[in-house]
Amino acid sequence: MKKTIETFFRRYEATFNESLAGAPKADATAEAFADDFLAVSPQGVAPGKNDERFREVIAQGYGYYRAIGTESMRIVTLKTTSLDEYHALVRVSWLSRYKRPDSGEVEIPFDNVYLVRTVDGATKIFAYITGDEQKALQENGVLPQ
Repeated sequence: MKKTIETFFRRYEATFNESLAGAPKADATAEAFADDFLAVSPQGVAPGKNDERFREVIAQGYGYYRAIGTESMRIVTLKTTSLDEYHALVRVSWLSRYKRPDSGEVEIPFDNVYLVRTVDGATKIFAYITGDEQKALQENGVLPQ
């Protein structure tokens, strides 16, 4: 299962970077998610539905990331904890690179936790937990405080 999950997240990383560089790959990104999922952050817990509106939000999200100068997202480490034969908790340490409006580039490390389900060789994210992204972007000069 660990190899399948690593391959899944490497594909997710590649899709994100391809979307930053060109046309957003909303369909490919949406394929990484279960039909229903949870998004958890310091702002709260929100249920999500993998539908046409979700694809629109994904495309808008890529536009936002490009607009704030996001150049790339790279997986630094990926740690998988198997929960049973179908489910795993995956902690991904990302390194994001931004071009700051005032000067140069900045790299910001952050961790996300994903809960994934793998059935019949198909891995899907059914929940993810993020930190305070806006705060990190402000503290690193990508966004105004």
